[in-house]
Amino acid sequence: MVFSKYIVIILSLIASGVWISVFQTPNSALQIIACDVGQGDSILIQHKNDQILIDGGPSKDVLDCLGRHMPYWDHEIELIILTHPEKDHYGGLIEVLKTYQAQTFLTNDLSNLKFSSEGVSVLRKSIGGSSARVIHPTTGTKMRLGLIYLDIVHPTEGFRDVNTNNYSIVTLLTYNDFKAIFTGDIENMVSDTIADNWEMGTVDYIKIPHHGSKNGISESLLQATMPKTAVISVGEKNSYGHPHKEVLDIINLYSGEILRTDKQGDVVVEVDL
Repeated sequence: MVFSKYIVIILSLIASGVWISVFQTPNSALQIIACDVGQGDSILIQHKNDQILIDGGPSKDVLDCLGRHMPYWDHEIELIILTHPEKDHYGGLIEVLKTYQAQTFLTNDLSNLKFSSEGVSVLRKSIGGSSARVIHPTTGTKMRLGLIYLDIVHPTEGFRDVNTNNYSIVTLLTYNDFKAIFTGDIENMVSDTIADNWEMGTVDYIKIPHHGSKNGISESLLQATMPKTAVISVGEKNSYGHPHKEVLDIINLYSGEILRTDKQGDVVVEVDL
């Protein structure tokens, strides 16, 4: 009887493992997940076994989001992009690099004195201690991950500005006929410059910069891209009043829908083409 009892337990565990594997099978659709990390940015993009993580939010809360959406057995992230070295974008990446292996890390040159801070110093050490290949991209840099194509739209080589937000790496993602643009925290000046040079036509998805601040997205960029879906990563009842009403009003003129992490939690968009 004791022997039979252990057989039942073992079979139950095996069955549980099978069901876990079934539920964790990678989705064949492209998934874009704006993680609910409070007042910060973190976007997980995945297709089958490949992941791209754009920013990591301010804290280790990003690990909860990755745990919810990545297969439990997958501890590798093919590409991490830090749009710019502000803590609400890089803080969680320090924790991510402790937990996951990163193949490639795209970032501004963090040795630039402009970005110097104790937190950035810790991040640099974390990146240096990983096995990730580090790339400092500029406009025209192109990458491919499976069926996902990435084009760096900003910053241009030699770009200079007093505002760290304007150094944000802006990325255009193309997956078959689907296009998405991820904007970091760029402000009006850069937003207008991108619009003036925009040749890629309309997009399906835009990550609204700077959490919906009135200093972020410009009307000209919305006109140039005419996004079907606009996503705002923002903390509930944040002290900045983000997203600002005037920004929401402008977005409503040019976008089919607005999705927000403070209202919906993790915002998951699936593309099956």
